[in-house]
Amino acid sequence: MKIRLERDVLAEAVQWAARSLPTRPSVPILAGLLVRADATGVTFSSFDYETSAQIHVNATVTDEGEALISGRLLADISRSLPAKPVDIVSDDSKMELTCGSARFTLQALPVNEYPSLPEMPESTGSLPSDGFAHAVAQVVVAAGRDELLPVFTGIRIEIEGDQVSLLATDRYRMALKEITWDPQSPQTSANALVPAKVLSDTAKSMTAGEKVTLSLASTGAGDGIIGFEGDGAAGRRQTTTRLLDGEFPKVRHIMNFAPALTVRVNTAEAIAAARRVALVAERNTSLRMLINESSITLEAATGDQAQASEAIEAVVNQLDGGEIAVPAAGFNPTYLLDALGVFDTPYVNLAFTAPSKPCQLTGLPELDGEPLTDYRHVIMLMRLPA
Repeated sequence: MKIRLERDVLAEAVQWAARSLPTRPSVPILAGLLVRADATGVTFSSFDYETSAQIHVNATVTDEGEALISGRLLADISRSLPAKPVDIVSDDSKMELTCGSARFTLQALPVNEYPSLPEMPESTGSLPSDGFAHAVAQVVVAAGRDELLPVFTGIRIEIEGDQVSLLATDRYRMALKEITWDPQSPQTSANALVPAKVLSDTAKSMTAGEKVTLSLASTGAGDGIIGFEGDGAAGRRQTTTRLLDGEFPKVRHIMNFAPALTVRVNTAEAIAAARRVALVAERNTSLRMLINESSITLEAATGDQAQASEAIEAVVNQLDGGEIAVPAAGFNPTYLLDALGVFDTPYVNLAFTAPSKPCQLTGLPELDGEPLTDYRHVIMLMRLPA
């Protein structure tokens, strides 16, 4: 194999393909990055039996061929090269990289021992790349991170015709985003539970092109795989990942309730105030929201050592016309900041039913406008001391 490509193209492609390499591979061969050159360019690939990544970039190919090289070492080297064209030559035993006066020789791994990469499933439909990345970013904050409860570490993708729903929960908060897309068939109906980290990394890395293609091989979980294809900064990218097994909890009904009280606040002001007050919040204690007729006050404390409070203007609406149904609410500070931080609307609406019951957040384009229901975020409130 003999190829030449630009240093920035090489660095970007190798970094992206190597990002999913296992830190502690079950077999040493999985630490390798597969480099394949043909008449159309060069493809860099990685695979750990769960997730595969491939990126195809333009290059001058003098001799076609393939080689398997330590992925993390190649990533470190490509990142450190000077800004000059890179010449790569390889045979069965080694790979040589030359960039200006810098020269590296790497030992090759046996290509015939590397597992076959999974085939990209047939296309199910496509979405705008920016909209897809934004939708995933809004939902992923509610996904769990406890690997002992894998079903909560995924994002559930539900497809019904031209509607795609993304749903995540870690049991203490839930997020639901609904977007339209372009399905291959208007009768498409499917669902998949995708690892949240893989979906988040993939969506962020494919925003250079207009569309991201979603390919679902099976409507079940476990043995099914899902694939994504789109453009990144350096070339065409493909990712497949095995679906998570297990039954995702039925939490949609929690999103549908009639509020007794709503509070409308400026999103930026709420984030700034919550961030300041949370500085003194003791671990595992709540950030308290005191609700008045025309304002809210955020409070937190670390015993007698530190206390903080800040009031901001709010539009408070008691829907039955009586006294304020929820005079105070207790939030996990991290959950509240995570939720507020993913809204791109200037205002946010907080809907309450009763003390210690879930609170639902929706976006508001205008302070007196109707809430946008395409994205809903629910936080389980913490009990406050009597």
